[in-house]
Amino acid sequence: MPTPSPSSETTIRRPTEGLITLAHVIYALHAFSALTGLVSSVLIVTTFLTGWPSIIAVVLNYAKRSEVRGTWLDSHFGWQIRTFWFALLWLIVGGMAFVTFYGVPVAIVVWLVTGLWVLYRIARGWMTLSAEKPMPLAELV
Repeated sequence: MPTPSPSSETTIRRPTEGLITLAHVIYALHAFSALTGLVSSVLIVTTFLTGWPSIIAVVLNYAKRSEVRGTWLDSHFGWQIRTFWFALLWLIVGGMAFVTFYGVPVAIVVWLVTGLWVLYRIARGWMTLSAEKPMPLAELV
């Protein structure tokens, strides 16, 4: 039986404490934006996507993503980035439904469900990060 080459073996290195702290800060920024929607007259999903804390968070995700490659934090950065972009996608889908008279109720439901989904993703990710575990691969989308 052939010996596996070093490139075929996956080694996961431990992230630095600074990067772990950064991941917590990014979840906090996303949470602050999303929770602003709960206490204001706008939707959770719109404050999540348009609030400066979330925009800063997603910029930090992209800026530091190369530093977390090969660590369990990479799954969290991917989780955070996908949460942002999928929320934007569903905001646009709701907006397309909203432009039709009959689609207004559909749009409102899409936006409310997306807001709840965003809150779930932030809470789930942050709890998993607090346990210093990667996000499960099956749940990354």
